[in-house]
Amino acid sequence: MIQRRPTRQITLGDDRVGFVSIGGGKDGTTPAPVSVQSMTTGYTHEIDTCVAEINRLAAAGADIVRVAVPGKNDTQALKEILPQVRVPIVADVHFHFGRALEAVEAGVHKIRLNPGNINDRKQVEEVIAACKAANGGKGIPIRIGVNEGSIVERKDKQKRMKELGGVFSDNKHGHFLAIMITKLEEYLDIFYGNDFYDIAISAKSPDPSLVIAAYTEVSKRFDHPLHLGVTHAGPRETAMIRSCVPMGHLLASGIGDTVRISYASDPVYEVEDALEMLYVLECRERKGVDLIACPTCGRIQVDLFTLVQEVRAKLADEISLPIKVAVMGCIVNGPGEAEGADVAIFAGNQRGIIYVQGEKVANVPEAEILDRLMQECVKFQDKVQRGDAKLGQKVVKIAPPDPIGELGSGFDKIAAGQVHAAPTDLTIGNTD
Repeated sequence: MIQRRPTRQITLGDDRVGFVSIGGGKDGTTPAPVSVQSMTTGYTHEIDTCVAEINRLAAAGADIVRVAVPGKNDTQALKEILPQVRVPIVADVHFHFGRALEAVEAGVHKIRLNPGNINDRKQVEEVIAACKAANGGKGIPIRIGVNEGSIVERKDKQKRMKELGGVFSDNKHGHFLAIMITKLEEYLDIFYGNDFYDIAISAKSPDPSLVIAAYTEVSKRFDHPLHLGVTHAGPRETAMIRSCVPMGHLLASGIGDTVRISYASDPVYEVEDALEMLYVLECRERKGVDLIACPTCGRIQVDLFTLVQEVRAKLADEISLPIKVAVMGCIVNGPGEAEGADVAIFAGNQRGIIYVQGEKVANVPEAEILDRLMQECVKFQDKVQRGDAKLGQKVVKIAPPDPIGELGSGFDKIAAGQVHAAPTDLTIGNTD
């Protein structure tokens, strides 16, 4: 298991939408699971559309949803939006501190401020005071979001900037790292001076290597939970790699307490891909099927691409437990995966053998593979739920079938009587 970096813990939400904790491990708190965030793409003041999008993201698995509030009509809309959703909402505030005050008054669960855009001390202190008094005096947290694109220099370098520039002189991103750390130090001084510590920090960039360097340095200097992200990442096809590489690196190093993958695409994909990243790193307990499949090659004798997509779609609808399902297209890797999976299919010459925890349960023609595989997955899920089986518990060792046997390339020769198959556990034509 990954050893998470201990941080302070913050919590957002209310009795109606529930509570989400971020970070932990200090002051007697238990680290919360890494949470997943996303952001709406439409205008917040278009209430029905905004509510529908929030609920879509929540249904996809988002723990927290952020909305933009650039105008007063957006913060006014929050009063109608919040009662219609069931997930904590963050108000994203840029340029005008008044939007933060209005969002707090509307009942939002967290505020995001950008030090590069709202840096007047009195204005920041007003926001801090409002957040401390919110929620009946229990307060709401604030995320300090430092993005490479918004931390421009507005005055000569400070002494601390020069010191940090020296610290980072051997880093190709030293200039930006110095600015980020300086901005955070200056901003946090305001919060600490007002006895406010319910803070999360982000330090984003479109450059994955800078993201790794920035969060690594921030984690050394501050004990607040970190919101991981890569800003302006691009379309899903490329942004998936641009985002998951640096965030996976940081999470595997124990750095990061909540994540948002950013796509120029449907944000539901952000949630789905973030969850999968957390699942494979064991930062979250998986919900639903763990599907693996071979990449296909010249040994394939079934339409594996179509089969995998059909299996994926059906499993998503019918299976809720983290059952490991393997869909393999040949007899080379199939037996090993069948042993390691809860339910597995490996195919040969237009046929497939289905195993449940290492025990053969069916040998079917290609046309029947999908339906029979689904039947076995549902039956196995029912057994687990009854307590008659456990996930990840294989039963027998599987011996690979003879390569010229029933599922192998020599099937036609065997049928023609030209060669004799070696003894196997398979019977030609058996579909039981």
